[in-house]
Amino acid sequence: MMTLTKEQIISDVQSIVSAEQVITDEEVLKENSVDRFRKYETIHGVYTQPLPAAVVKVKNEQEVSALLKYMNENNINAVPRTGGSATEGGLETAVENSLVIDGSAMNEIVSIDSYDMLATVKCGVPLEELEDQLREQGLTTGHSPQSKPLAQMGGLVATRSIGQLSTLYGGIEDMVIGVEAVFPNGEITKIKNVPRRAAGPDIRHVIIGNEGALCYITEVTVKVFQYQPENNQYYGYLLDDMKTGFEILREVMVQGYRPSVARLYDPEDAADHFTFSKGKCVLIFMAEGPKPIVEATGKAIEDIVAPYNEGERVESNLIQNWFENLNWDPSKVIEERQQIKETDNIGFTTEVSGSWGVINDIYERCIKRVREEIPHITMLGGHSSHSYMNGTNMYFVYYYDLVDIKPEEEITKYHYPINKIIVEETIAAGGSMVHHHGVGKHRTPWIKDEYGSSYYILETLKKAFDPNGIMNKGTIFPKED
Repeated sequence: MMTLTKEQIISDVQSIVSAEQVITDEEVLKENSVDRFRKYETIHGVYTQPLPAAVVKVKNEQEVSALLKYMNENNINAVPRTGGSATEGGLETAVENSLVIDGSAMNEIVSIDSYDMLATVKCGVPLEELEDQLREQGLTTGHSPQSKPLAQMGGLVATRSIGQLSTLYGGIEDMVIGVEAVFPNGEITKIKNVPRRAAGPDIRHVIIGNEGALCYITEVTVKVFQYQPENNQYYGYLLDDMKTGFEILREVMVQGYRPSVARLYDPEDAADHFTFSKGKCVLIFMAEGPKPIVEATGKAIEDIVAPYNEGERVESNLIQNWFENLNWDPSKVIEERQQIKETDNIGFTTEVSGSWGVINDIYERCIKRVREEIPHITMLGGHSSHSYMNGTNMYFVYYYDLVDIKPEEEITKYHYPINKIIVEETIAAGGSMVHHHGVGKHRTPWIKDEYGSSYYILETLKKAFDPNGIMNKGTIFPKED
């Protein structure tokens, strides 16, 4: 197949959508060639990924369809994008003359149905904007990731996002009722809004979490819940070790209680968040919902913690104040970037999951190896923030000084090796190498190890829905040279 020039691609796309929707400014192209995985490079104005031919601001699903059909016929890589808050390289333009399809202008809140308890929105609707409108009506999505002020609905569904209140409300996959998506051949598909059905496999999950590697999400319908913040209750405890904390989390979940927040911080991560931690682990809970449920949940938490705890309870208002200032808005991103530039000290996270029987081993083995193998570590810790009946996640947090390196060397000297340790140890223990940030482009080397024999199913989806391989090359599926 003949490879089109950048100029020809731009000209062709301008005949599919209006010229003003096709952005070719070099600074915009640079910004859209990466995500937050390469933040150190971008802070220093270094861009190492191939620049896209253009960023196309689509207005509706018909334009997405026409674009993808053209790109599929001409072997042009498509990188779906909305809010741009991704952290794992899933938005990197891995090949030359890609087209970034930006859905942020598809920002209509189609409907809020307070009787059927559903909200339908286009992919570019900011989560915070949807939440603001819902809360005016006494409703909420229950979805509150730290990126809430930045993230948009299409990207949240595409990355299989999870929020801080997941122990009660679930992940985004538990909230999505219906979804519309466009596949590489231009086919527009819409899964209807029903509470449940048994008409074959649940095909929503072909779309949810596909990270733009199979299709482009254009519209989603999510559940909504009653919003009753006046009933919220907060609990905090200091513990001597993580193993005790995991045991308490397990007991709360196994007994059937569902606090909206259930978090366990190790001493180093706790010291970075809580002035009251005293060098110990911090265990926190929030109970929310109808008052009788909140009161029953709160009493159960106190009863479950009592046999383990030495009596060091944290004042509820301290937990509440911390939680209400947890989210990242654009000003915090700017502040972080400035601090990194001034100090050459940078932090990242890697999140994994495992059953109750292995999660403490994963935590201990990962911490030990990173300390032994990675130079210039200034902070290394982690927390569990999303628990289930059969296990929990572990969210590793690490900072390091950047010593005598160029910006583009940060990834290979520090970030890749730390990721590698955590992924290897987690898979070896039988856990999952990624809990909620998505595979992106930087955990794909382990995708077959993650799936084992079930990789056959995943690989077959790619071959069926994207046989020409034009959807977000290198994301989830390793890029073929």
